Amino acid sequence: MKKRNILKSKTFLYLTEFFSGMSVMAVELGASRLLAPYFSSSQIVWTIIIGTIMIAMALGNVWGGRSADKNPDPDRLYRRILFAGIWIACIPLVGTFVIAGISVVMAVFVRQQFLIFAAFAACLCLFVFPLLLLGTVTPSLAKYTMDNLEDNGRTVGTLNALNTIGSIIGTFTPTFITIPAVGTAITFLIFAGILLALCVVYFLSAGVKKGLCLLTALVFAFSCAAAPRVRLAFWQDGVLSESESIYNYLQVRETDRAVILSTNVMAGVQSVKMKEGGLTGMYYDYALAAPLMTGAAADAPLDLLILGMGTGTYATQCARYFPQIQTEGVEIDQQITDLAHEYFDLSADIPVTTYDGRAFLAQTDQRYDVIMIDAYQDITIPFQMSSVEFFEQLKDHLKPSGVIVVNMNMYSEQANSINEYLSDTIASVFPHVYTAEVENNTNCELFASMDVDCAANLTAALSRLPDGELRQMMRTVSAQLTPYASGGRLLTDDKAPVEMLGMKAIDEIIGGELDHYRRIFETDGLGGLIGAFTG
Repeated sequence: MKKRNILKSKTFLYLTEFFSGMSVMAVELGASRLLAPYFSSSQIVWTIIIGTIMIAMALGNVWGGRSADKNPDPDRLYRRILFAGIWIACIPLVGTFVIAGISVVMAVFVRQQFLIFAAFAACLCLFVFPLLLLGTVTPSLAKYTMDNLEDNGRTVGTLNALNTIGSIIGTFTPTFITIPAVGTAITFLIFAGILLALCVVYFLSAGVKKGLCLLTALVFAFSCAAAPRVRLAFWQDGVLSESESIYNYLQVRETDRAVILSTNVMAGVQSVKMKEGGLTGMYYDYALAAPLMTGAAADAPLDLLILGMGTGTYATQCARYFPQIQTEGVEIDQQITDLAHEYFDLSADIPVTTYDGRAFLAQTDQRYDVIMIDAYQDITIPFQMSSVEFFEQLKDHLKPSGVIVVNMNMYSEQANSINEYLSDTIASVFPHVYTAEVENNTNCELFASMDVDCAANLTAALSRLPDGELRQMMRTVSAQLTPYASGGRLLTDDKAPVEMLGMKAIDEIIGGELDHYRRIFETDGLGGLIGAFTG
């Protein structure tokens, strides 16, 4: 084994172990944030990320141990770490294009479980190789740091401890510091830079690989300069803001008619502001029926609570059409609230609490006339806000004539769908439940109450509404209201498989959408398909 001067003390080897462990966890967390805007951040996607990375690490362990036994040359290890660092530095530069390309290919050839296969393929392409290389570090260092068999247990223990401590720091630092402060791209670059710095110090101290070190510096500098300019939704125009919080990728974009917040670049609108005011043409319009369903007089004050405030679309609409309403919002992501005030004209008079919706209910005794639940985002439905126990809490915070309105956004024609489970769960708590499917959309609005007949109250309210767009909209809702009959399918705190149920629904939705692109591919080939996605 070569004995470079820098390795005469074990300190540098221990530093290598520490920073490699830290970088592995940082890349894993970065992977989740890179994939989330395209494939969601559900438990299913997390499982794919963790499983893929563990496979890569296991293969790296085997390779590293055999390589160290066959040729115990530290130069080989640091060359592998160098290549891993270069690869990680390039992920923010090319990662979005790779994911978009994989999505296009999967759209043509995969007809079921699109998200699973696409997310798995993206992980394989982007993260397996560098983490396989980093997986060789621990077994290789065990070979290089062991002087004799008498202290081999202590040596291996020290290496594992340093790797674990590094992993702990690599877990907390991206989540709470680097990603919220500077974003996912810079986070990849920070930890790639740490790995590359280790290798450059090693090679330059030995006076070897100077050309490789120079090339590494140039590639890293180029990625640092170019990567922050790459947008996750690079094909979209009118993007006013792209940012990241602890919880979400956040994109604000502008069209001729509206300003839109999206947390998923592939599909979905989480909030919208209509530039000319008026109705949105979305599920928020249907939800405006809830205040009328309470049976309150036209000028009676109402208390509204919104769990999942977003940028305040529903709050703004209610303030426009029901001036007597007093609104309070709960939004777990403070940065979304900041965007609400900056881009969506959310009134400063509407209080917004930065908190989890269920935790908020647990610490307040306030009762409300209307509670809106709008916290379900593609397949990342928070299970704690979908259970019998949660809706029991909601019931305890409603006034006697109160109404809850739940936005369910994954319509499915399959039996035992996520919406049926949610509806059955709500119906086990509330005796009066109605649903209304949103036209030209996958959303369904559910209205529920304890003591009032939602449909009858809405019909009665129609007679006193002035002519205009709100009255016409309420006529549409009234015509579509359907009493819901429970099928007994319940979600509980103990068992709420919302990810698997959501995956089935979104797979059906995506499958229908992708049939259009498959037909384009069959008639116009790859060029036509790329044009359809980008144009």
